Amino acid sequence: QVQLVESGGGLVQAGGSLRLTCAASGRTFSIYAMGWFRQAPGKERESIATITWSYGSTYYADSVKGRFTISRDTAKNTVYLQMNSLKPEDTALYYCAMRTVVASTYNYWGQGTQVTVSS
Repeated sequence: QVQLVESGGGLVQAGGSLRLTCAASGRTFSIYAMGWFRQAPGKERESIATITWSYGSTYYADSVKGRFTISRDTAKNTVYLQMNSLKPEDTALYYCAMRTVVASTYNYWGQGTQVTVSS
């Protein structure tokens, strides 16, 4: 099994920055990619950033492109999300997720960390 633990959320003013961390433990030898998702109240969950584990290729949703940066530390089995120029509409519960090499979609999820951006 795999456990994912997010941290780094909190309350920040618009224009500020936060860095989210997601630490993976357990059967981490089969990671294909990790991603960050978010869900605001009354809205569907949104994929905002993805990174492939071997090559570090990154993908971003248009809503965060240019403001957020995803990165990974393969030695620590940790993925980060640096969030700059935060906006009130970035307020959401942020989740990290892992896709293993045998899966066609993300098959492990963290519990989420709340990010609140005040105007």
